Amino acid sequence: MEDLAVTACVRPNSDFWAGKRVLLTGHTGFKGTWLSIWLARLGASVTGISLPPETEPNLFTLARPELAASHFQDIRDAARLAELVRMASPEIVLHLAAQALVRPSYQDPLGTFATNVLGTANLLEAIRSVPSARVVVAITTDKVYRNLEHAFPYRETDQIGGHDPYSASKAAAEITISSYRDSFLREQGVAVASARAGNVIGGGDWSMDRLLPDAARAWQSGKVLHVRRPEAKGPWQHVLEPLSAYLVLAERLYDDPTLAQAYNFGPVSHEAASVRQVIEIARASYGSGDVQYGDGTEGPHEARWLALETAKARHMLNIEPRWLLKEAVDRTMTWYRAQHGGADARALCEAEITDYEACP
Repeated sequence: MEDLAVTACVRPNSDFWAGKRVLLTGHTGFKGTWLSIWLARLGASVTGISLPPETEPNLFTLARPELAASHFQDIRDAARLAELVRMASPEIVLHLAAQALVRPSYQDPLGTFATNVLGTANLLEAIRSVPSARVVVAITTDKVYRNLEHAFPYRETDQIGGHDPYSASKAAAEITISSYRDSFLREQGVAVASARAGNVIGGGDWSMDRLLPDAARAWQSGKVLHVRRPEAKGPWQHVLEPLSAYLVLAERLYDDPTLAQAYNFGPVSHEAASVRQVIEIARASYGSGDVQYGDGTEGPHEARWLALETAKARHMLNIEPRWLLKEAVDRTMTWYRAQHGGADARALCEAEITDYEACP
């Protein structure tokens, strides 16, 4: 796949974030830890609310992000969540907390719906009683669309839905977000937007059923990587791409609440790639590794094709991807090799953020 040069990009503004009170849910997760590190670099005062880290190892423990406060709290507990939100008195809320895996959603559908729908509603309800709040960016997923698996990328006006409980719960969360924005929070002066991004890769993710973490685990231990659906195709992006988009979106919402809508974030649609393509890039980057490809029939239903149209983010927010597929995969595998060899996880993340911030 040929890389195309990116001529311009926007990046988070440290002058904006310095001193801002930020509430970050899901701060112990893979994306949440990266975002905690970045917000601290930008000078924000971050309060985190999340369950404890779920894997061992995990990036939160290894990277030790600097936080004003960290609370291990289930967002399904509405009363306690509301108390913590009032204590934090945030200006900006970044909502990442979720049950974020497709296959576990089949094993615990009720828990998935409770976390992703009612948990989101609990947070938005809590924000109603916080006069300091100005912006909410609620993270959903690219899988919120009613996926017909056609050749056309989905845009923000397309019908939402979901086959598996994870996708359905996130589609329901989108409806919840829109309802609270239109019924309550817009009149309160809070700009609420949802961000749809998926297939995020990068160092420090040790969740199960994640393609490149599974590859790193297998190859580091000399085992064969088993790939269930090699021809499944989707929009892959380095973790810093959507995180930068979330931060830039929050900045724009703070200044212009009329931008409070739903946004797709990801690579341009022709950069969508198959699992097989990603693994072959990863194997070349890693330098070795055995792979066994399945025939696509193993396990419960998972989408075989998904691409996003990101023109809205480009035109309305001036957000474009900086690192295309090969660089994103190469950086991910390099991160895992370096950390496995003894490098400090926090230093690895800081170095990648520094590289990303150096865009022209």
